[in-house]
Amino acid sequence: MRGPTSGKLAAAAIVAACACLAIAPPLASANSSGGAAPGPIETSRATLNPDGTATPPADAPAEVVAAINAANEIEDLPYKYGGGHKEDFEDNGYDCSGSVSYALHAAGLLDSPLDSSSFMKWGDRGRGSWITVYTNPGHAYAVIAGLRWDTSMTDGDGPGWSDEMRPAKGFKKRNWNGL
Repeated sequence: MRGPTSGKLAAAAIVAACACLAIAPPLASANSSGGAAPGPIETSRATLNPDGTATPPADAPAEVVAAINAANEIEDLPYKYGGGHKEDFEDNGYDCSGSVSYALHAAGLLDSPLDSSSFMKWGDRGRGSWITVYTNPGHAYAVIAGLRWDTSMTDGDGPGWSDEMRPAKGFKKRNWNGL
């Protein structure tokens, strides 16, 4: 049997819940706002294959699968300053930001290639759950499903995957709506 205080407690709980919703920060919208996205969540990790390509995790979103598969297409191409900055993203070699642009374009997250300085304003501040672009005025690289996609500190002389992270000091972290 309910007493007179149980109704008051229920009403107080409803008022408290409404107050929490009223002051909660909004979630990121479908369009990038340039602000900070919600914090990243733990996700599955891609596999670095012996041939230098990566295999996306089975539970990765379609955008992540597309980015990894596209990066695999250019993984064995040489480093080329300014490479990958043509309107159609196609080239015979790629620089750091060109290789990141290529992968993000395939994922549907980028319409035209960006240089490393322009990546500093792309998307939202902070790490994404699946894709984070690390950028400064002189270099850009991405971490996609836990593997680093970069043109330096990797095997070979062009874009490549690594399961070893590099120091991120001096780089801004950017993501697309928390992805």
